[in-house]
Formats: sequence, structure tokens, C-alpha cells
Amino acid sequence: MLEVPESRADRGGRTVRLAVAIVPATSGKPAGDPVVFMEGGPGGDAFGSIPFLVASGVNHDRDLIVMAQRGTLHSQPALLCPEIDRFTAEAVGLRYDAPSTGRRLVRAAKECRDRLAADGTDLDAYNTTENAADFADLRRALGIERWNVYGYSYGTELALTYLRLHPEGIRSVAIDSVVPPDIVSLPWTWDSAREGIGAVLAACAAQPVCGRRFPDLPETLTEQTRRLEAHPLRLTAQPPSGGDPVEVVLDGGALVNLLVANAVKAVDVPAALDELARGNPERFARAQAAGARTAVGETAHGLTQSVACSEWVPGYTRRDLLEAGREAFPGWPDRVLAQAPQLPFEDRVCRAWDVADRTDVQRVATVSDVPTLVLSGTFDAKSGAAWGPYAARTLSRSTTVRIPGIGHWVVPQSPCAQRVLASFLADPTAPDTACAAGLAPKPFTITPEPESA
Repeated sequence: MLEVPESRADRGGRTVRLAVAIVPATSGKPAGDPVVFMEGGPGGDAFGSIPFLVASGVNHDRDLIVMAQRGTLHSQPALLCPEIDRFTAEAVGLRYDAPSTGRRLVRAAKECRDRLAADGTDLDAYNTTENAADFADLRRALGIERWNVYGYSYGTELALTYLRLHPEGIRSVAIDSVVPPDIVSLPWTWDSAREGIGAVLAACAAQPVCGRRFPDLPETLTEQTRRLEAHPLRLTAQPPSGGDPVEVVLDGGALVNLLVANAVKAVDVPAALDELARGNPERFARAQAAGARTAVGETAHGLTQSVACSEWVPGYTRRDLLEAGREAFPGWPDRVLAQAPQLPFEDRVCRAWDVADRTDVQRVATVSDVPTLVLSGTFDAKSGAAWGPYAARTLSRSTTVRIPGIGHWVVPQSPCAQRVLASFLADPTAPDTACAAGLAPKPFTITPEPESA
């Protein structure tokens, strides 16, 4: 356990304890500079990612260090919000973007916030600056002269912040599915959704069999989003993990959110949209039903909301979010576009969460000459592939690699990305990226042509 101040502005105040795991290298002669991992989220369980990291060979030649970020499951205190988890499980049966759904989410968030504050938690201290300082303290506590940093999703924002504020001792940085600190916001989510979803539909069009079987997919998606928003489907579906069927609602907002979340695998999306247009919503209904099995008390929504509400939400209006949605998806219903994918009603949640605006210290581009590997998947609808090169523009010794046909968190899904990362760690100044040049998205699922009436 690493013990650090809850707030470094109040050195005499409370401390937090962060669990640390060291996974030994599998090589008989490991390198002396380990890899430290930065989990996504914010609020994800870093220890839960260890099997994926090991399976990807991240600890082949170097020890792998994993620390639970402040507020997460294996830290003390853990800022868990079972109130929000229970809402998430219930929300599969509610209209995604209905005001009544928003009120229930805000109520759940406020209940959690009030409970955490009553326990003496300083919610303003759960931010990316303090998080980065925790990792700087960890390196010193372990007596490590130099190490390599690998983060994905929010972990890339954290890694870039750490590189900017604590560059000492960093040999290299690898960022996977990039969230640039200077640009992340609610309107930004629509640009990423447009790029990721658009790439899936374009890849189908580029494959002759898929393009012939499922023509005009962008128009189909727009039509189905509009239709479901005007006339939501209420049905019963069995969650993919099994168990009793649950009642779900599919409206336009739910459809888009499922696509952004990759809840229906990309290879199945064209077939799923075609089936939906022909009156068979089963693939999307089952994906929606998966939310009913949300684990209670694992995700640290306290860290999620403290970061989002202090660093992502301020400075933009509801109108800004709506306009970004209209630009990304012309012709879609405003009610769908008024809610950020993955973060519905977040502006209202943040009014209840009530933490200080930190955008002036966090919305800053990282400028560095530390060797950096920038990995993106072309199908990523959470953090679009274009944001990798965007972040790399101020990283003078960076190598940017796009992996076709891969979504969010590239390395565990792509053997090529695993080889690139291993090559980068061996020589950060000259990684071997050749395998990416010949890659193409996998063939899409092709369902039989419907019989003519």
C-alpha cells in the first residue's frame, strides 16, 4: 500500500492508501526499467486489467507495476457509488434520454455524493493532478530510477498529465486510445462517436460482400435512430451473460449509446442494423439487457464524477453539446444529440456533484521530447483515432500507429499492437511498426438475404 495525502494542499489532512501490485517479468533476464500501468475510466479497477495486460505480454521483458488510483476499488477510501450502479441496472428499462431518467440519475449521484462527503471525503482532491502526483510518489517509494508508462483511455490523459508535471524518471510513454487533456469535454464525445461509428460503416462499404448486402448503412442508422426516438421499442430480452430475461427500452439514444460502447461487436453492426430495420431488434435488445447485470460496488463513480465535473464539463453549454451533435450527425433528433454518449445528463449530475472548476490547470497540452508511442483503433467511438495524431503534435519524439478495425483499448485486441508495444519498450526511439501496414478490418458478419414477398 502506498500512503499519500488526500490533498497535497493540506499536508496535515487525511491520507489515502493505494494498493500496489508488482507482476514479475516472465523473461529470465528482465530489463531493469519496469512498466507502470494507468487504468482508464476514470474510476476503473486497475487490478481487473492485469489478466489482459499479462495476456498481451506487457510483462514479458519487464516487471509490470499496477496501482489502484485514488478512490478506486482497491484504494482506501474507495469512492464507490452503489446508488449509481443500481440506477444503471434499472435504466435498461427506461427511455435513455427522457427527463425523468435524468432526474433519477441525478438523485442517485446526489445520494452518493452526500454519503461520501458526510464521511469526510474531500471530493475536490480526486482529480488528475493529484492522481499524477500519486504515481510520482510511487516511483520514489519503490526506488525506481527510470520506468516506462503505459495507459489507456482516461489513463492516457493521466499519463500525459504525469509526463507534463513529473517528467523525471520517465524513460518512455505509451498511450492507447487517446484522451487529450487539452480537448476532452462533453462536445468532444460527439466527434469521437462520429469517427468511430463512421469508420465501421465505411469499412463495410469497402468490403464488396458487405457493401452489396448492406448498402446505405449511414442512411439506415439515421432512419433507425429517428424511428426509435419517435417510437421506442419496449420488449423483453435475455442478457448475454444469461439469467432471467429483463424488460428493456430501445430508443434513439439507447441505440447510439450501444454503438459507442461497442456493446454490439463491430463485425456484427451492419447485420444488426439491417435486422433492426427489418423488424428484428434482438441483437441490440440483448446488448441493452447486459446493463441489467451491472456489478454493484466495483466502479468508482466518485472518481469518475469528480474528474468529469471539474475537468471535462466546465466551460461548455448545453447548446455547445447540441451543436457538436448536429455537426457530427445531421438529421438526428435533437433529443438524442442533447446527451453526450456515455455521459447522459452529465451537466445536471455535475451541478449536484459540486466540485471546483479545474480546467485552467488541466486543459493543457503536454509538450515533451520523451519517446512516446501513440496507439489508436480506427473503430474507437469513445476516443476517436484522429485524437492520437492530435496529441502527438506536441510530442516531438512520438510514433503514431493506427490499427484498422479495432475499437477502444487497442493492445489486448491486436497482436500487431502487442508487437509494436514490445518493440517500443525495447527501443523507444525506433519501434518496429511494420505489421500495421498490412492490416485491414476483419470481414463483417453477413446474414442471408431476406426472401422476397
